[in-house]
Amino acid sequence: MLPILGILIITACSKSAPSPIAASHDYCHLLSGAQPHQADSITSVDSIVREGKTGIYVLEEGSDAITTRANLSQNAQKTMDIQYFIFSEDNIGTISCDYMLRAACKGVKVRVIVDDLMVDTDYNYILALDQHKNVDIKIYNPNMNIGKNMVYTLFKATTDFRGINQRMHHKTFIVDGKVAITGGRNIADEYFDFDHEYNFRDRDVLLVGGQSTVIQSAFDEYWDSDLSVSVSDLIEYSSEDYDPYIVYKYIYEYSNDTLNFWPKIRKYIPYAITTVINSDDFYWVDNVQFVSDTPGKNDGTEGLGGGGNTTTALIDLVNNAKTEVYIQSPYLIVSDLGYSLFENAVDRGVKVYILTNSLASTDNLEAFNGYQRNRQRLLDAGVHLYEYKPDAAIRKNLMTGDLQKNLGFVPIFGLHAKSMVVDDSISVIGTFNLDPRSANLNTECITILSEPAINTKMKSIMKEELETQNAWHVIQGSNPDIEAGSWKRFKAWTKGVVPVSIL
Repeated sequence: MLPILGILIITACSKSAPSPIAASHDYCHLLSGAQPHQADSITSVDSIVREGKTGIYVLEEGSDAITTRANLSQNAQKTMDIQYFIFSEDNIGTISCDYMLRAACKGVKVRVIVDDLMVDTDYNYILALDQHKNVDIKIYNPNMNIGKNMVYTLFKATTDFRGINQRMHHKTFIVDGKVAITGGRNIADEYFDFDHEYNFRDRDVLLVGGQSTVIQSAFDEYWDSDLSVSVSDLIEYSSEDYDPYIVYKYIYEYSNDTLNFWPKIRKYIPYAITTVINSDDFYWVDNVQFVSDTPGKNDGTEGLGGGGNTTTALIDLVNNAKTEVYIQSPYLIVSDLGYSLFENAVDRGVKVYILTNSLASTDNLEAFNGYQRNRQRLLDAGVHLYEYKPDAAIRKNLMTGDLQKNLGFVPIFGLHAKSMVVDDSISVIGTFNLDPRSANLNTECITILSEPAINTKMKSIMKEELETQNAWHVIQGSNPDIEAGSWKRFKAWTKGVVPVSIL
């Protein structure tokens, strides 16, 4: 779901650095009389790392995805590196900032990179976080939002369309350089089953040791890139209307209000990582690969093509498939290359199953309209197409948070997971959507797994989501668009003016 951008119309002018916060007005002072978060029996990530191995656990449920992140924040000793396309100032985002600041108050060095397009907060909020002595925040490719006025944005949109659309779609959370979480989830309510109206079916993977160091190296590459700019260099500072203590107090009070962060969830956090590592679904493996696009992917390339590291890796996996491919992608906008890729696979005898959003479940009408224009072509190629139901029955197993149980109804459930299983031998969890934007413009990252038990379970879940209680099977001459209602069908139709190549 795309949150309200809250574009900041700030006049570009000279900037002065924020002055230091008095010790009595920083976040650590607020914590001085507070009950500390209970730490796990694991005192550091070093105690759980195995030499030469990567620990793997697939995070299917939103509740597990947030409690593992919170647990790792509590147990961080030296560093926390956080990189997201969307970081919203909502329930999950505010509570995440509380955990981030608590870690910083223990001396943990926190670095955050967020994409400029999807910054969903007031700039004073960002400045307050950045002003903590142990927190540094950078904005990726700041052409649309932070620190830019509308005249500048319009100029860039007309003179450098490719550059302004090169977004950082990475999602990584790394602690002490040795434990990482990556996958489809952004930091916002709807990715963790906390939204009251619309939630995503998503998927992350936790990596312990091993390939987590490669994820750390990828983060460092983005941090050092000229495209990542310190927020203090982008936003004009004014001591007259800027009081970071107001932001700190808000974060602290909000996060410690039981109406916002239920005690039952908080109580489970100290045991989250221990529970994961002792789970039957946690595996120490040898064969894991993390693939990351480089900052400024295809910078200088003519037109809107170019591909990337993740694009090449995924194409190779499909080209080498022998029997079947299962894919989940919230957006399905296939280029000529993608169409040929699937058509050739089917011609080799490979069965291709793709689950995407239906018009009734999608939150992105532009992307869905692009898929509508490709749908018949995919069917003609022999692809087995399925569209997610907004009330998919599997949501009752995946949305286990107490919030959903107390609402009295279940919000709309849309697909956001970006995953693939090939031939029972390889599975992929990442940020890559099947669309031209992921292939050529956005920077993406994927984790490729070869553990048989993980592949078997992922395939089983993905097959279950194709069943009639969870998805509509699209066939020649029939599709489920009518289930969305006439008004949503009309709104989707109006998006047809946007070229498919830029969706």
